[in-house]
Amino acid sequence: MEGAVALFGPRARGFPGPPAPLPATIATPPEPGWGGSTVPLKTLITEESEGVLLVRLNRPEQRNAFNNRMYDELRDTLAEAQRLGEVRAVVVTGTGRAFSAGQDLGEMASPPAGDGSPHGFGPFMDRVCSFDKPLLAAVNGVGVGIGLTLLLHCDLVFIAEGARLRAPFVTLGVVPEAASSYLLPLLVGFRKAAEVLYSADWIDAQRAVELGIANRLCGPEELLPVALDDARRLAKQPPEALRHTKRLLLATREEAVRAARRREDEAFAVRVGSPENREAIRAFFEKRTPDFTKL
Repeated sequence: MEGAVALFGPRARGFPGPPAPLPATIATPPEPGWGGSTVPLKTLITEESEGVLLVRLNRPEQRNAFNNRMYDELRDTLAEAQRLGEVRAVVVTGTGRAFSAGQDLGEMASPPAGDGSPHGFGPFMDRVCSFDKPLLAAVNGVGVGIGLTLLLHCDLVFIAEGARLRAPFVTLGVVPEAASSYLLPLLVGFRKAAEVLYSADWIDAQRAVELGIANRLCGPEELLPVALDDARRLAKQPPEALRHTKRLLLATREEAVRAARRREDEAFAVRVGSPENREAIRAFFEKRTPDFTKL
């Protein structure tokens, strides 16, 4: 949510080095409204090799902030990855210097009619929460808002030296998202989660590993090779046994995650557009410190 107006189809073979930004399409799954049609990708770049799908968030000028289209495209890419037998694991990373700057603040400033949540966010999270193949993240730079909370749903997280994470929800006058009010305390403990969520302070890469948000600290150049190597190793495991095991793990927290998301969505609908939220957004665009003392 910071520093941006924030926060598949021909699948290339072979990974080494950043891919050329070729026109991408994804053969979408046969879900209502799509009909298996081919839809151009504008916010992602995808490659598949050796059973691993590499997904790059691709809005580098906005530091990969999530807009409506990115939510929808990543949701459908995960749906396709779940459907295709040749995809055994998925790795998500960012293009440029950021993993993701979070929610696009331009869209938060003018939310669509409805429950107050960003359009596409709910269906995207439904897909993430039900994704039953290994989901890995290679955090190559800043991860803010959804750029942090998405990591709580990943099975393995690798983070580059110099990367930083932040949960700025309170400073924006809103509340945590993506069941992070449940998953973060579950992962790091209540008091450490309170420190992260209340203060909105930056978490450096080493601290992210110490807290358990990330599994491994990597040099910037080795980040993606290490993540892909682990993904390939998982891709060689018996696929149905691996999926069954992940479903069992997800089942231990399924109801709690659903309840947390419902509470967060209800609270977010109250907070977005509130005087505190409006002041925070105005201050962001005016490049000043927000003043909540007179609200």
